[in-house]
Amino acid sequence: MKSKKSAKKGDYIPEDKLANIRICIQAQIPLIYLVSWEEDRLLQDLDVVARGERRRLYIWTITEGLINFALPDRPNQAARDPFAVLNEIIDSKDKALYVLLDYHSYLGQDSRIIRRLRDAATKLRKKSEKKTIILLSPILKIPPELEKDVKVFDFDLPGEEILREVLDDLKTQYGDSIQLKTGEEETLLNIARGLTVREMEDVLVEEIKRSRKITRSTIDRILEEKKQIIRKSGILEYYSPETDLTDVGGLETLKNWLQKRGKAFSKEARNFGLPAPRGILLVGVQGCGKSLVAKSVANVWRLPLLRLDVGRVFTGIVGSSEGNMRKAINLAETLSPCLLWIDEIEKGFSGISSSNFSDAGTAARVYGHFITWMQEKKAPVFIIATANMVDMLPPELLRKGRFDEIFFVDLPNQYEREEIFRIHLKLRHRILKESEISHLASSSEQFSGAEIEQAIISALYDAFEENSRKLTAQDIERTLIKSVPLAQMMAEQVAELRSWARQRTRSASSTDDKGMSYETL
Repeated sequence: MKSKKSAKKGDYIPEDKLANIRICIQAQIPLIYLVSWEEDRLLQDLDVVARGERRRLYIWTITEGLINFALPDRPNQAARDPFAVLNEIIDSKDKALYVLLDYHSYLGQDSRIIRRLRDAATKLRKKSEKKTIILLSPILKIPPELEKDVKVFDFDLPGEEILREVLDDLKTQYGDSIQLKTGEEETLLNIARGLTVREMEDVLVEEIKRSRKITRSTIDRILEEKKQIIRKSGILEYYSPETDLTDVGGLETLKNWLQKRGKAFSKEARNFGLPAPRGILLVGVQGCGKSLVAKSVANVWRLPLLRLDVGRVFTGIVGSSEGNMRKAINLAETLSPCLLWIDEIEKGFSGISSSNFSDAGTAARVYGHFITWMQEKKAPVFIIATANMVDMLPPELLRKGRFDEIFFVDLPNQYEREEIFRIHLKLRHRILKESEISHLASSSEQFSGAEIEQAIISALYDAFEENSRKLTAQDIERTLIKSVPLAQMMAEQVAELRSWARQRTRSASSTDDKGMSYETL
């Protein structure tokens, strides 16, 4: 289904780009490269451009050959070959735009094609010629020989305005099947960003056929559609939110900071003049909940959580790392608003200083591209980065403007440990007296949240082995006594981390609801 509006006039190409494309055509720019997934809709806009310039519009595919857009039932099968179509264009007397679909696939396979494109570029520059070759593909691939002859235009996926038109068209078709309140409609459109028009239509029509209506629950279907897009990328991973901030013990300052920014991606926030938050860096002791916070925020904010595995960026053939990073960034921006989680960021970008000697500067270039994007990004991509070893953090990463805030996540204090015990006991349907929980919290000083969880699990194994008896506080305490926490094994490193964080970061913890101060650094 195509929007009636988009079928009548060009509405996909922004007016400024539309004007620039017209100028390029009028200036006899021979080769134009359009990067877009929205093939059908962009062709509609190019038809408007062609008619405005009094030219014909031809479409080429490897399967059909050369087709007059106005006469689609009369394909020129003789021009199916990617080399033959260039000869056809050069010899043609028509004033026309020639759109070659997916032609990037042939630009590295046959040197004759590159040479013939350069021949075509030379001829099409003549004033007597009124022809332009347009390469349309979702992938940008330009051989070095053609770089000086090609003008490139990138196209974003449809924004909220166009997606709203799709929803309005469906309202006209299906009427009462769409049961969304004003706020819910905006949320759905916000979540749908990153989908093509066709993907948006497919997921909504599928939901109507399945449930006979579109409601707030449809948002989950759209998130599932986004999950499929992310999975296909091979670089980013999609995490389904299964926890929220109530599952995080302590860290009240951090949780309050995040909750205040939960609506910062809404239209009301933009109208109020609030910029979208940029991101946070969580530095701290291992096992203290940094990764859990990242997973929980996605649930509270109802945004997709993408995990960037920097190791995957550096895999593959030589020279592909920079392209992998660009692909990951483009996908995150395409799916925005979203959260981009980078776990243990210091390990992903370690060895930057020696990159020129170890990998010909690849790691340094990838890292440089990433931090420049962090500084200048306009898309609402909220970055949550975690780090355990601050001595490996590149100093440029800590500069103001890259993150909104740097939080230090320390070992939990007495009050936080009590809360952690309550959370993990509740998850396992176990109940202890408050006095017992307080005693266990005192016995687990220097234990991280992850170590407390493992102590409870180990105690459950002991109880299960003894005829599945009831879990007691004494079981957990015995496990704690036997365990040596990481903070004790690595006391020097933890002390150094705390010393570093004292003057450089903001504590993720605050005071408890009893007015008691948390333990200081």
